[in-house]
Amino acid sequence: MAQPLETVPAAVEVDCRRLLLIVNPHAGGGRGARVLPDVAAALKRWARDVRTELTRDIDHAAELAEDAVADGRVAVALGGDGLAGRVAETVARLGGLLAVLPGGRGNDFLRGMGAARQPVIAATALASGTERRIDLAEANGRAYLGIASVGFDSDVQVIANRARFIRGQQVYAYGALRAAATWRPARFTVEIDGGAAREVTGWTVAVANSAYYGGGMHLAPLAKPDDGLLDVVLLSRCGKAAFLATFPKVFSGRHVDSPHVQTRQATRVRVDADRPFQLYADGDPVAQLPAEIVVRPGALRYLAPAGRYAGQPPRTPS
Repeated sequence: MAQPLETVPAAVEVDCRRLLLIVNPHAGGGRGARVLPDVAAALKRWARDVRTELTRDIDHAAELAEDAVADGRVAVALGGDGLAGRVAETVARLGGLLAVLPGGRGNDFLRGMGAARQPVIAATALASGTERRIDLAEANGRAYLGIASVGFDSDVQVIANRARFIRGQQVYAYGALRAAATWRPARFTVEIDGGAAREVTGWTVAVANSAYYGGGMHLAPLAKPDDGLLDVVLLSRCGKAAFLATFPKVFSGRHVDSPHVQTRQATRVRVDADRPFQLYADGDPVAQLPAEIVVRPGALRYLAPAGRYAGQPPRTPS
């Protein structure tokens, strides 16, 4: 079981020219394996020591991240958001240094960081990378980088993860439309920063450390992974016609203008529901309800390409 990051650990010494490339070869329908030769070659042009390991499963990825920290290497995750989140959890706990390269289906963490989403370009850009501190969120002690959500989103993730014939970012939109056909409203109980519990009947409760999920959906437009805060997004009861009219706006972030969407900021959130759901984050199930979600400010050392802003562009007016 994951150990919560009660405090930010002391940083260990890392040589930024020595890398352990941790690869999920199955990410993105095999994209991780396909791009690996070119990515490794790009890294070797500037790094003096590049070791490559393929993951057997998500627990093996965590073991490899431990190896990277113990050997004073940058842990470089090449895969999807799930791999990045699990490697980040281990690296943060041990005080190591993380880099992330796009090799999955959504790569929403990198999108929120403003980083290149073409693998070779991203690998080359790390040569001029600079270390910065960013936040981690935790749900029942399990860390994540992006957005944790529950309710309708739980059903969407089940459908998306089972899809075999739809590739790329379209799988999440497909999952949303499929799930909407049979969705019935849930009753959520939400506590924010220890305040009084409030009931929300509707579709989804989401708690964001960064701005994107679902292959480019801009769910939490103001979320920043370096502000020490969580952005809470509540999608309350509305008819399916209203939902389908609002849904396309999530790609631009304009869904937050809907009267059915509420946003809050917090450092601690507790969420439960009137029926069983799994809480998903970074594309994977991370907790059962009830879930307590907290932010660990500055818990993660992240190697960011020089000049890139750890946030997202401002929303343009309507």
